[in-house]
Amino acid sequence: MATYSHSKINTFETCPYQYKLHYIDKIETEVETTIEAFMGDLVHQTLELMYKNWKFKKRVEKKILIKFYRDLWEKEYSDDILIAKEDEGLKADNYRKMGEQFISDYYESHKEDDMTILGLETQDKLTLPDGNKWHVRIDKLGCDGDTYFVCDYKTNARIKLQEEADSDRQLAMYSIWVKDKFKDAKKVILKWHLLAFNKEITSERTNEQLKDLQEDVMETIQDIEEATKENDFPTNPTKLCDYCLYKEHCPSFKHKIELDEKAEESIKKFKDDDGLKLVDEFSEIKTKTLELEKKQEQLKQDLIEFAKQKKIDVIYGSNMQASIKEFDKLILPEDEADKKKFIDLLKSKGYWEECSMICFPRIQGKVVRKELHADLMEKVRLEKDKRISLSKRKDIEE
Repeated sequence: MATYSHSKINTFETCPYQYKLHYIDKIETEVETTIEAFMGDLVHQTLELMYKNWKFKKRVEKKILIKFYRDLWEKEYSDDILIAKEDEGLKADNYRKMGEQFISDYYESHKEDDMTILGLETQDKLTLPDGNKWHVRIDKLGCDGDTYFVCDYKTNARIKLQEEADSDRQLAMYSIWVKDKFKDAKKVILKWHLLAFNKEITSERTNEQLKDLQEDVMETIQDIEEATKENDFPTNPTKLCDYCLYKEHCPSFKHKIELDEKAEESIKKFKDDDGLKLVDEFSEIKTKTLELEKKQEQLKQDLIEFAKQKKIDVIYGSNMQASIKEFDKLILPEDEADKKKFIDLLKSKGYWEECSMICFPRIQGKVVRKELHADLMEKVRLEKDKRISLSKRKDIEE
C-alpha cells in the first residue's frame, strides 16, 4: 500500500508525465520553485506564526508579522525562482508586496477571531477503505464547540467560486479525517481564505458525499497504479505548463528549449535545425493540400455547371477528359425521432445486420474507459499508434 495526497493525485490528473517525473523518477530540477509557490509558502509561515502566538493568548502586532515576512523573503529569495509572468512586466518585488498585502488584509479581518485553534499545518495520515494512506495537511484546524473548521489559505490570483468549493476534493478529504479523530464533531465546515481578494468561501459535505468522494479517489489511485504498471504517462500540454519545473525534461518542450538555445547562439543554427525544417515543410505541404482540396471541389462544381449550360456530359481538355455522370444520392432521415423509426424498421425487416456498421471511435472510447463488457474486452486489443497535428506556436506573437 502507498501514500497519496491531493497534490499527488492533482498532478496526475493535470499531467501524467509530470507525475512520472516528480513522483516516480524523482527528477531534480534546476528551478526549485515558482514565485507564486514561494510567496505562498512565506505567507503560510507568517500566518502560522500569528496563530502559534494566539494559541497562548499572545496577540502579535501586524507590523511584527510583516517584518517576519520581509526577513524571510530577504533570507530565502533566489534568482533561480521561476517568474512565469516576467514577460508581462511582473517582478519578484511585485509578488513580495502582494504577500504583504495578503497578510495585512487577513490580519485586519481576523484579529478578533475567537475559535479554538486545534492545529496549524496539521499533518497525519488517513487510511482509505482500500488500505492506501491519504496524507492530511491542514493549514488551520479550529473548533467552536462541536463545530469544526478545516481552513486553507489560498494565494491564487483566480477567485474560487462556490461550485468549485462544493466539489473541491482537498478539504473534503481532510474532513473525513476530522470526523474520525474528533468524535464530538457534529459539523465540519470547510473554509477557504481567498487572500488575494480578502474574502472567504465555505462548504459542507454530507456523509454520503464523502463516501462517494472516497470511492472517486480510490478509482483515481487505481488509474495511477495501472499507469505505473504499464509505464503509460502521456504529456498533457496546457497553459499550466508555463509554471512547470520539468519543462527541460518534457518531450513536449525539449525541442523548443533546444531551438531557443540555438537562437541565442546564432540565427543560422536556429534555421538549420532538422526538426524545424521538417515541421515547416510538413506545414507548408499540408496548407497547400488543403488549398488544393478546396480548389478541386470548386473545379468540380464549375465543371458540373459548365456541362449543364452546354447540355453535354463529357468535357475535353488538352490530354484528359472529364465525364459528368448523374447518380442517385441517398438521403437518410436526419431528425432523431425519424432516424430511430428508420433503424427500428431496418431491424424488424431483417436488414440491420447487413446494413449496419461498427462505429470504431465509439467502441475505442468504451475500451479506453473500460466500459465494455469483459467478454468483449477479451476480443479486442489496443495498439500504440502515432498521429501528427499542427497548431500555432503559442509563444510566437502574431
